[in-house]
Amino acid sequence: MNGRIYCSNGYFCFHSIYMALVKTLLGKTPQIGSNCFLAETATIIGDVTMGNDCSIWFNAVLRGDVHHIKIGNKVNIQDGAVVHCTYKKHPTNIGNNVSVGHNALVHGCTIKDNVLIGMGAIVMDNAVIESNTIIAAGAVVLEGTKTESGSIYAGVPAKKIKKISSDLLKGEINRIAESYLMYSSWYTDSK
Repeated sequence: MNGRIYCSNGYFCFHSIYMALVKTLLGKTPQIGSNCFLAETATIIGDVTMGNDCSIWFNAVLRGDVHHIKIGNKVNIQDGAVVHCTYKKHPTNIGNNVSVGHNALVHGCTIKDNVLIGMGAIVMDNAVIESNTIIAAGAVVLEGTKTESGSIYAGVPAKKIKKISSDLLKGEINRIAESYLMYSSWYTDSK
């Protein structure tokens, strides 16, 4: 069979054998809300609680092995992003209507509601990202940083560069969260 897996009808099948890795660890099983999309290569381990209308995309990892991860409603964790914690010290808490961009790293921090974490950004231990905030692509939010609500942070280390206008808030943070809700429906409706 050349390493392929065949369905009972003899044809090669992809969709029926691959699904997200949702793993119980140390007696903790991930809790996943309703209407959530988990891509086939997403990994969700241990003490993870996820609200409704969330999406965890391809190769994203939520590793609740050393502390808990709590995620609100309408959160998208995009391709290649990693959400982790610090052993017995810093859990990760993510609010509602949050987008975590491709290849971002969110580690042992608090992200409040209506936040966009840009592609490749890093948010370190004990940082607090206040509501209505954008962390720009590639930014590094250092350990213990507390952001100002309604602001954009960029750079290494991340610094406030400007306030967010109501148009930008609606046009970016809300638009991306709504778009990912729509994108996930493409995958769940096609099954």
